[in-house]
Formats: sequence, structure tokens, C-alpha cells
Amino acid sequence: MVYKDLSKEELLEMKKELQAEYEAFKAKGLKLDMSRGKPNKAQLDLTNDMLDTVNSSSDMTASDGMETRNYGGLTGIPECRKLMAEIVDVDEKNVIIGGVASLTLMYDYISQCMVFGCGGNEPWIKQGEIKFLCPCPGYDRHFGILEHFGIKMINIKMNADGPDMDSIEEYIKDESVKGLFCVPKYSNPDGITFSDEVVRRFAALKPAAKDFRVIWDNAYIVHDLNDTPDRLLNIFDEAKKCGSEDMFIEVISTSKISFAGGGISAIIASDANIAEIKKRMGIQIISNDKINQLRHARYFKNLDGIKAHMKKQAAILRPKFDTVTDGFEKAFNGTGIASWKKPNGGYFISLFVMKGCAKRVGQLCKEAGLTLTTVGATYPYGIDPDDSNIRIAPSYPNVDELQKAVELLCICVKLAAVEKLTEE
Repeated sequence: MVYKDLSKEELLEMKKELQAEYEAFKAKGLKLDMSRGKPNKAQLDLTNDMLDTVNSSSDMTASDGMETRNYGGLTGIPECRKLMAEIVDVDEKNVIIGGVASLTLMYDYISQCMVFGCGGNEPWIKQGEIKFLCPCPGYDRHFGILEHFGIKMINIKMNADGPDMDSIEEYIKDESVKGLFCVPKYSNPDGITFSDEVVRRFAALKPAAKDFRVIWDNAYIVHDLNDTPDRLLNIFDEAKKCGSEDMFIEVISTSKISFAGGGISAIIASDANIAEIKKRMGIQIISNDKINQLRHARYFKNLDGIKAHMKKQAAILRPKFDTVTDGFEKAFNGTGIASWKKPNGGYFISLFVMKGCAKRVGQLCKEAGLTLTTVGATYPYGIDPDDSNIRIAPSYPNVDELQKAVELLCICVKLAAVEKLTEE
């Protein structure tokens, strides 16, 4: 039944029933958490053997003879650069290995642009107001970096095939628009993969700002959930056709492949950008953890090794995603109060509830013992203009906990919708 078609009397009767169900959940004293996309213990255990690939009796020499226990190797050991280059399908000379988190690489790059500029241009901090385009709903940590540096954020609508490229092409006529953050495959939180047309339009962008940069955060490049995964065009292949390679800074990491707290990251860029980044890194750091790089290279060996490992990850995650989407279908089909997309990979499900209800849903869930991602976090400045989006992170709880969490969440969504409709 479509809620908006019900009479006020029917809605009030439904509200009474939902309130009773909600109070029953509150009485259970639950403590459930779907707030962050953290791997759970079963996923982390999959890589425990990696710790044995380098031990006290191991040869700790890299393939080029580099002593991984000592100084040196600013850009990473060759076999690790090769592994990460194979994942993104670029030449290893265009890869620099970072530390545990790709977030650090993104922060450092924005900092470099702000203080020293990029591409031989004046530092952003000297150019007056700086703006970034923000496809949303999007990743709250991207927005956090931009807000930290005082960069003005402009909302860009996400369509079914990626960001609204018409809007992007219009905004970049403004020279103060300096860049854009995006997650091109299994976007956070919608799970959308950019279509071929969208990727090609990105590559063909002609921004007014010569120092315009797209931070291509390919966090879920190998994070498929099934045997029919989404395919994403290689942005550097397309950019070469347009002569726009310098416009793109790609980052990846193994944070959700090996250990979230002990992975490796990589920044991928054009020859000119790599040279510029290396110059700054030469002042900032002597080298990252080369022993950890050696572990990863010896354990995974190549892209086939990564893919085999990610099938094991998918076997753990897929039932959790199914639990959430099946629960949504059972609760919301035909009601007209919620919409969502069942993603083929990534770490999140994006739930859109009735406009003006998301914060209320978050409040109801919190009071009943379910922690969600802070409502509004998927938009710049924490402000969802429609108060509609909720990011669901199914990875950390077990399936039994998820079933309870989804049941409670659906009751809260229904109750918030009925409250809204009976107030109007």
C-alpha cells in the first residue's frame, strides 16, 4: 500500500501499531552498529597468513636488492609498485606507494596544492576563494578534507550512471573551481559505477582553471560482490586520448583487502604529477614501511592473487548485503516511502527515505540502540538538503545482528513516514 494514498485514520492506526513494535525493540536494550564500513574479524582473519611471509628468518631484500629494513626507497619497492600498477592497469613508473591510508595521500595532495600549487601554478591559498565540486551523496572524509582547508564545496547531483556531467561542465567554466573528489566504482554510498560515457566526459573536461584536479578515489576497484561485477573504464587510457592526464590523481589502498589498520596505499598520476609529488615527498619522508610492502607483494604476488582473495571477501560480505536489501524489499516495496540500489560491490548501501524524515529516522534508531552513520554526513557541511539519505554499512555486524538492525531500521523509517504524513 502506498502510504500517501492512505486516509488519516488509516495512517493513525498504522502509527499506533508501529509505535508498539518500536517500543518492543527499545525494551530489548540492543546495541547495534552500522555506522562505519569496517571489515569484520572474519575478513581480517583471511589475511593472517600474510604476516608469516616476512619473519625473523626471512630474506628481507626487495627484488632490486634494496634492504627493506633500512632507509631509502621513497616511491616503494619495485614488486609492490608493480602489484598496485597491475590493479589499476598503468605503468609502475606512474605509481608511488604510500602508507596505511589513501586518505593520507589525498590530504597531502590537497595540502600541496594549497601551499605550493600544482602544475607550476600559483598556490591555491593565494588565489582567493577556492571551490570544489562534490558529487553527493558522497564520502564524508572527502568533504572533511575540503572543509578543513576552507575550500568551498558545491553539491553535484549523482545520477544512475555517475555525477551530473552537465552541471560539472558548466561549473568548471569558473576559474575558481579547482577540482572534484569522486569514487568512480561502487561509489560511497550509492554503489554506482560511472558509465563509459561519464568517464569519457571526465577525460574530455576543459576547465578554465589550469590547475584543476580530479581526485579519482578508486577505493573499491576490486571489491566485487558477485560474478557479474561492474566494469569501469581506465581513466588514464581515456585521458591520454584527450591529453588530460595531468588532471587526474588516482588513489587506491588495501585497507579493505588485507588489514584496515596495516595495509598499503598508492597514488597514481601522470609523469609530470609524479615528479611533482616526489619532490614534495623528498622533504616530507624518507620512506614508508617497506617491510609491509614486501609482505603484500609476496603474499598476493599479482592481480590474480588479489582477485582470488577478494572472492573470499565477497563470500563473507554478500550474505550481509543480501540481508539488508532483502529486508528493504520486504518492508518497503509498494509503500512509496523508500528507495535504494542493490550494488554489485563496494561497502555501502544508500537508503533514501521520505523527504524530511532522515534525521528523525536516525533519532529513532539511536534511541532504540542502533547506531547509523550520522544523518547528513553524505553531503558537504553535513547538510542533506532533502533530509532523505542514510548510508548503510553492512560489513561489520554479523548476519544475525544485521537482521535485527534492518528490522528495527525499517520500523523507524515507516514510523517517521507516518509521523510526517499525519502532521501534514
